[in-house]
Amino acid sequence: MKNRNLLFCFLAVSIFITTFTFNTSAQNRERKVVTNQTETTRTAEGRSRLENEPVIISEAEPEAQAPKTKSNLPLVIPQFNQMLQAAVNKRMGAPYRYGSEGPNTFDCSGFVWSVFQELGINFERGSARTFWTRFDVPTEEEKYKFGTLVFFNRLGHVGIVVDENGFYHASTSKGIMYSHFDEYWLKRLNGFRRVPLTSPNMTAKK
Repeated sequence: MKNRNLLFCFLAVSIFITTFTFNTSAQNRERKVVTNQTETTRTAEGRSRLENEPVIISEAEPEAQAPKTKSNLPLVIPQFNQMLQAAVNKRMGAPYRYGSEGPNTFDCSGFVWSVFQELGINFERGSARTFWTRFDVPTEEEKYKFGTLVFFNRLGHVGIVVDENGFYHASTSKGIMYSHFDEYWLKRLNGFRRVPLTSPNMTAKK
């Protein structure tokens, strides 16, 4: 009888030790800690994560970027405006002379033609009216862009737009100069044309 009681006690102690050991091991693998009212889990590897942190099932490969579409428009070199300004500056103050295209004297169309020739934009020399009929009408955004041609006096005079404030041209009295779009010129304004920048000399090198 005594031996039977000892056997039962031994079994009870063994079961208790086994259960305690199992629970301790499980708690070591995944221990929950409450911090700032947010419950986190510490995994067997020792990494903490929020209980509400989404579990990533799989990671897809990054989506490949679509190839850029090549434009059909010419790639104008970034220095165009600087080159245009430099060409104009070289001619500033030069006297007016009817029918002249430089290098020391100019009429209005000769001035425009010589500036674009220096930049490698090749087109036939002509009068202001010829340029008006030859070149395309610019968009509203292009009208006051540097390099657009502006026409006055029933297509008898042409200049190069700087911006919405003024333009360069060959004045009969003052030569190559800058003028504002003041009341005098706005009353005589006929419209705008855009020289196509399609010369191989003006396209960006690949």
